[in-house]
Formats: sequence, C-alpha cells, structure tokens
Amino acid sequence: MWLAFNSKGLTSIHAQVTNVAGERADVIVLDEGGAMKLRKSDIRVCSSLKIRTSFLFVLLPLMSLFWIRLQPANAQQADVSGSAANAPLKTEQIVENLVAMNLKRAQALHAYQGTRVYPVEYHGFPGTRSAEMIVDVRYQSPGTKEFTIPSSSGSKLIIDKVFKKLLLAEKEAMAMEMQKCTALNGDNYDFTLVGYESTPSSSRYVLIVDPKTKDKFLYRGRIWIDAEDFAVVRLKAKNPSFWTKNSEIEQVYMKVSHFWLPARNHSVSAIRLGGHADLMIEYTDYQITSATPVSTY
Repeated sequence: MWLAFNSKGLTSIHAQVTNVAGERADVIVLDEGGAMKLRKSDIRVCSSLKIRTSFLFVLLPLMSLFWIRLQPANAQQADVSGSAANAPLKTEQIVENLVAMNLKRAQALHAYQGTRVYPVEYHGFPGTRSAEMIVDVRYQSPGTKEFTIPSSSGSKLIIDKVFKKLLLAEKEAMAMEMQKCTALNGDNYDFTLVGYESTPSSSRYVLIVDPKTKDKFLYRGRIWIDAEDFAVVRLKAKNPSFWTKNSEIEQVYMKVSHFWLPARNHSVSAIRLGGHADLMIEYTDYQITSATPVSTY
C-alpha cells in the first residue's frame, strides 16, 4: 500500500491486491473525491475481486446482529453485575430455558409491522458525511420481511452502501439455514455466567458469549437475560474488521405484547484510516398483527 500527495495534501490511497486466480491488480482505494477506482495491470479473471470503502464501516458489525434471534428488555441497565454466585440457576439451565422460550416465541409470532429510523454520522477521511433513512417493516412468519423506504436524506453513498446493504443482509438472515448456523445456542456459542442483577422490577442473568467457530456473522460479547421470560434484554459486542480497528455495538429490545422486539441499536466504529462513525437505529410504532398465545413451562 502507498499514499499519493500533492500540494493540497493526500490525494489517493493505493494498494496492490491478488484475486482468487493469483493475478495482481493495482487498486486505487479512494481518490480525492472519495470515489473508488480499479486500475487493471494484468487481470484475466477479476469478477470475484471485491473492494470496500471505509463507508462500509458499520456493515459487517451490524450484519452479525441480524443473524441473531434475541429477545431483550427495556429494564434499567448497569454495566456492573452482581455476583454469579447469587444466581438461582446454572449456566446450562439458563441457556436451555433461553433456547426453549426463543423457539416458543418465534412459533407464536405470525406477523408484525413497525417503523425504523437510521441516522448515521461519519467524521474522518475523506471528510464528514451524514445520512438518515426511515424504513417501514412488515414481518410475516416463518421468514419474510418486506421493507419500504418512505424517505431518506444526506449522503447517497451511505444510503446505498450502508443502509440498503443492511436491509439486504437482514433479508438474507431470515433464511432457515442461516438462522440455524448463527442461532444463539450451545451449537454455535460457549456461554459463561458472570453475574446476576436484581432490581425491584426484574432480575437478569449476565453471560459472556464466545463463538465456537470463526464467522463474520457470529459475535463475541455480553448478554443480559431476563430471569422470568428467559429473553435477552440487552447485548454488548465488539466486532473489528479490516476497515475498523474497533466496533462497539449495543442492542436493546422492548416487550410488545408477549414478544421481545428490537428497541434501539447503537454502533460506534473507529476507522483504521482515521475518524469514527456513529450509527443509531431506533425502532418504533410496533403493531402485532397476527399471533397466538406464547406457551409457558
């Protein structure tokens, strides 16, 4: 990799990459206008060569969350957990109850609709950018989500390369095979009980989750599980990638009728080229349009 400068400063970043056929190409990663260009030197097969700009900073970290079937709550939250020794149940029992109740809720929830607001701000190379998109969502069991975008504003690059790709990723996540490979269970994760929090309104188990295999759609972090509903009420995870040296994600859910649906997602990413990005997803106006009672133990 090398940098090009002129009297105005940095004009472009170059890198030499190899495609799957072993052939080399000179790549201009970003020019002074923030655009990406590919300069071929000796490429006969280059269709599999993929280039990503730093504006995809939030895509991979957030995509991992759309492969997780979690159920968090809107209780008061604290980063300091009580002693795990005070927990009424062991790790294996907590995970077993969580998996069972997640399945029951998924089977009982037939359809819902809601609205999301996606605001993002990026500060750094090659400049400051911001965007916002409003999305209406309709879910139909067992695995269909339809998105309508009534309005969007700001950077077209962020809207097209971040927001819309997140929606595509979420649709892909609905595939049964993908849900199986990334479900929050003992097949995909190791769990460690590290705390038990109790408040006047609720109690929560705190567990560390560690993926058993390396997969960009699995995450490593901490989850809070409601001790009564056995639903994840909150998660905090880190998911660095090639473009980000650190991505911190926090997701919180709220209870709508008998079901736990996303309430807020906040992602802060530090970009390796310099700068940082702040993405928030706010979920509102939920309506459960078709459901059956959730069976208990």
